[in-house]
Amino acid sequence: MRGLKLSPVKNTVLRQLLPVILFIFLYQGVNAQFSVDAQLRTRGELRDGFQKIAPGDAVPAILIQQRTRLSFSYETPQMKLKITPQDFRLWGDQPKMSVSGVGHNPSLDLFEAFAAIKAGDMVTISVGRQVLAYDNKRLIGERNWNQGKSYDALVLKLTPGKWNLHAGASWNTLTEASANNHYPSSRIKSLNYLWINRGINERLKLSLMHISSGHTESDTTNPMNFRHTTGFYGNYGGSLIGFWAGAYYQYGKNRSGNRVSASLIESELSLKTGKLSPGIGVSLLSGNSKAPGKGVTDRLFDPLYGNRHGFNGGMDYFTNYPVQTKQGGLADYYIWLSYSFSDKVSVRNTLHHFSLAQSNPMTPKEKQLGFENDLILQYKFSSWGNIETGYAFFLPTGSLKTIQGGDSDNFNQFFYIQLLVSPAIFRQ
Repeated sequence: MRGLKLSPVKNTVLRQLLPVILFIFLYQGVNAQFSVDAQLRTRGELRDGFQKIAPGDAVPAILIQQRTRLSFSYETPQMKLKITPQDFRLWGDQPKMSVSGVGHNPSLDLFEAFAAIKAGDMVTISVGRQVLAYDNKRLIGERNWNQGKSYDALVLKLTPGKWNLHAGASWNTLTEASANNHYPSSRIKSLNYLWINRGINERLKLSLMHISSGHTESDTTNPMNFRHTTGFYGNYGGSLIGFWAGAYYQYGKNRSGNRVSASLIESELSLKTGKLSPGIGVSLLSGNSKAPGKGVTDRLFDPLYGNRHGFNGGMDYFTNYPVQTKQGGLADYYIWLSYSFSDKVSVRNTLHHFSLAQSNPMTPKEKQLGFENDLILQYKFSSWGNIETGYAFFLPTGSLKTIQGGDSDNFNQFFYIQLLVSPAIFRQ
C-alpha cells in the first residue's frame, strides 16, 4: 500500500537524485524510450453535509486540495521502469508557518516505483509499488479521488492469445523485525489475487476475479484470517447499447475470525442515441440481519480495495459500510442522463435511491435511507487539461438520521470545481 510521508531529509535526497535519474535515462541505448509526465490537480470544495448530514448549527466548510505528480518512465524491449513522486496537500495545511507564509512540512511520498521485466512475448513480471486496477475498479482500484492508492506487490502477467492472466501477491511489514509478523489488523498483511480476462470479440469482454486478503487477528498476534472473494464481471460496448454487470461472493473469515458469507451484485444498462445517453443501474450489497458477535456469520460484503467515490453517490454517504449502514448493507437504484454538447463539453446527472439491504437490531426497521442527485459538468479544453465541476444534494429519511445519530433538517449539499493539467513534458 502507499507509504508514509517522507521526512524533510528524505525529500532533500530525492530532489538530489532526480537529476541523476534523468541523466542516466537520457544516455541509454537507442532502443530505449524515456518520458517525463507531470500532473497538477487542484480542486476547491464546499462541504455542507458532505459524507454526513450537517448538524443544525454547522457552517459550510470550504477547502482547496492539490495533488502534484511527476512520472519518470524508462522502457526497452526487455523492461520498463517507472518512478512517480507525489505531493498531496490542502492549501495551508502545514503545521509550521514562517513569516512569509511558506510551510515547513512537505507531504511528499512515493506513489509509484516499479520495474516490469519482460520474459518473452507473453510473460511480464512487475515488482514494486504500482497501481492495481481491474475491470470497473469495484474491488481493486487506484482510488483516484484524493491522493490515490498504490500497492507494494509482485505481479505475474501472461497474455496468451486473446487471454489476459494476472497473478499478484504482497506481504507487508512495518519494521525490520527479527521475530514475529505483527502488523496492524486494520491494514492488509497479505494481498493475493488472480484475474483472468478474455475478449470474446471487439465489444464483449469477460473476467474472473479471485482475491484472498489476509489480516492479523490483532496488532500483536501472528495468525491471519483470510477473506476470499470470487466472482465474474462482463462488459459489452455496442454502438447502441452499453451494459456491464458484476457478481461476487465472499467467504472465509473476517478480521475477527467469524465465518463470512456475503455477496455483491451490480449491473448497469445504457443507450447511445447520438449526443443524448440515458442509463439505469442497480447495486445490491448484502448486509447483516443480526448483530455481529462471536460465532455469528458475517453477511456484510466488503468491497475491499476498490474505488469508493463514484460508487453509491458522489457525496460519499456510503463508503464505510459497517459504520454508515450499521452493518445493514446497501441497495442503490439509480438512473442517469448524459448529454455531449461537443467533443469538449459534456454534462451528466444521476439520481440515486438508497435503502438498507437488511435491517438489524442496530438499525431502524424502516429501510429507506434517502435520495441523492449528482450533476457533473466537464470541459476538456486541451489534450493535456480539463475542468470539472459538480453539484450534489442529499435528501435523507428519518432512518438515516437515526443511523447517523442526529435530527438536523439542514439541506445537505456538496459543490466542487477541479482543474486537471497533465502535460507530457519530455519524450525521447
